[in-house]
Amino acid sequence: MNVGKELLDVPLPDMVAKLGIGVAEAQHALDENSIEIAKILADTEIEIVPAITRTIKEDTVEYSAAEPIETSLLQVGLNPAFYQFSEATIEVEMDIKTTSEKETEVSVGTKGKVGFGLWSSSISVDVKHNRKFGKEVHGTSKLKTKMVPVPPPPYLLPEVETIDLRTPSTEEEGEE
Repeated sequence: MNVGKELLDVPLPDMVAKLGIGVAEAQHALDENSIEIAKILADTEIEIVPAITRTIKEDTVEYSAAEPIETSLLQVGLNPAFYQFSEATIEVEMDIKTTSEKETEVSVGTKGKVGFGLWSSSISVDVKHNRKFGKEVHGTSKLKTKMVPVPPPPYLLPEVETIDLRTPSTEEEGEE
């Protein structure tokens, strides 16, 4: 029995390959989920008030709200969470115990007879050999992965360009 042979029989390359494939499939599923959530956030619209004007007068403060507009949840800043696997670990432990026992038992017996001038004797030898082998193998394996959040891809979020088509008021024209 060779302990080194036992360790070589562990299918470590298969375990590593299966871990890699499992991580890739899980990463793909995570990405697909984040993309679906991004679509839902882009398609779900809510009504928001884009601005509130506060006017301070001598004796009062007045507030007026701009007309509400429809905008998507993605546009108001809700983003899907993206995750990636940052670490994957395989731990394999093996405990191999081999035993060997030898047992030898020898019994010797003698027998003698005397009678009418004759005598006889015999010697008997009984030898028993017993050899026992035992083997215990205990093994455990543990696969651990670590996921971390990452920012969304840079081109997922729309670029916001502001074009101001308002005409300057007469007060602002006078300041120039």
